[in-house]
Amino acid sequence: MADEAENAAAPAFQIEKLYVKDLSLEVPNAPQVFTQPASPELEVQLRNEAKQFADGLFEVVVTATVTARSEGKTVFLAEASQGGIFSVRNVPQEDLEPLLGIGCPTILYPYLREVISDIVTRAGFPPVVLQAVSFEQAYLQQRQQQAAGAPRIEVAN
Repeated sequence: MADEAENAAAPAFQIEKLYVKDLSLEVPNAPQVFTQPASPELEVQLRNEAKQFADGLFEVVVTATVTARSEGKTVFLAEASQGGIFSVRNVPQEDLEPLLGIGCPTILYPYLREVISDIVTRAGFPPVVLQAVSFEQAYLQQRQQQAAGAPRIEVAN
């Protein structure tokens, strides 16, 4: 009976669902863009967010926006949001924020990389392989910015 009480209070983390939440591709200068032998410059923006939507359930979404430009024109614009539903129970508040800001995005990112590469390839371009990202470093930078006066985003329990 004591074991049941200990297990009930033990921290628990589980992936419930992984999914593509949003996907967009634009090739505004097609078909002419395919006749130009230029290597486009890539600009990549990443962001992630987490929110609680039910008791013990959190949605975490990592979004990548990839813009390819050549000679001042947009070659393509690809954006994908990879989502996940995570069950988190009995995790102390001080551990919850890093879990949602580092651990969950780290799980989602490889799926996001695959989605971006696939959609760009299907559009007729060479695959875009997003570089590895340290979500820990990004999280720590965000915390430093918050400490410097930027508003803090709270994760509800």
